[in-house]
Amino acid sequence: MNIIIADDHAVVRSGLRLLLENQKDITVVGDAADGTEAFLLLEKYQVDVILMDMRMPPGENGLQTTRRIKEHFPKVKTIILSMHDSEEYVRTALDYGAKGYILKSSKDTVLLEAIRQVIAGEIVIDPFFGVYDQEQWENKKNMVEKDAKYERLSKREREVLPLVALGYSNKEIAERLFISVKTVEVHKSHLMKKLEFETFSELLQYSMKHQLIDL
Repeated sequence: MNIIIADDHAVVRSGLRLLLENQKDITVVGDAADGTEAFLLLEKYQVDVILMDMRMPPGENGLQTTRRIKEHFPKVKTIILSMHDSEEYVRTALDYGAKGYILKSSKDTVLLEAIRQVIAGEIVIDPFFGVYDQEQWENKKNMVEKDAKYERLSKREREVLPLVALGYSNKEIAERLFISVKTVEVHKSHLMKKLEFETFSELLQYSMKHQLIDL
C-alpha cells in the first residue's frame, strides 16, 4: 500500500512515517505540511491512502483537500486524523469524501487497522464513537436541524454568523456585507448572546453541526 502523510507538524509526520514503514505491506511515498502539498504529491505518485490532518494552518485544510481528492483522484482513499472527538466533525469529514476518521489520541493499532479496512473498501471511524452504522449515522444527520436559538437571530445576524465561524475579520465581513466595522461588531456580540456561546470554537462547531458553513 502506498501512503502519503499530510500534517502541519513535522514531528507528527516523522512519527507516523516511522510507524508505517515498520509495516511490511506499507510504503510511505511522501509527506506534506498542508493540503496543497499533499494534492501535488498525488499528481506525482501512485497512492492508495492519504492520512490527512483536519487543520493545517496556514495552508489548505484537510477537508478542502479531501473534497478535491474525491473529485480528481476518486480511487485514493482519505483517512482524516483529528483531535476533535465530536460527531459533527466526523459527519462533515465523511460528507467531504473521507473514508475514515481516526482520533490522534488513539493507539497505533487502531490506525493501522483502519488503513487496512479502508483499503478493503470499508468506511471506518474511531472506536471512540462506537461501531459505524451508515444508516444510523445518516439518520442522525437528517435529524440535525436549526434549533430555536437560531430562530432568534435577525436576517443580518444570520448573514454574519457563517462569516465569523469561517474566521473572516470584522473588516472583511464589513466589506462583504457593505456595512461598517462597528455594525459587524454589534451583530457579532448579539448573535453570540442569542446563541448563548462564549467562544468562537463553540460557534464553529454549531455552524458545522447545522451545516451553516462549507469548509
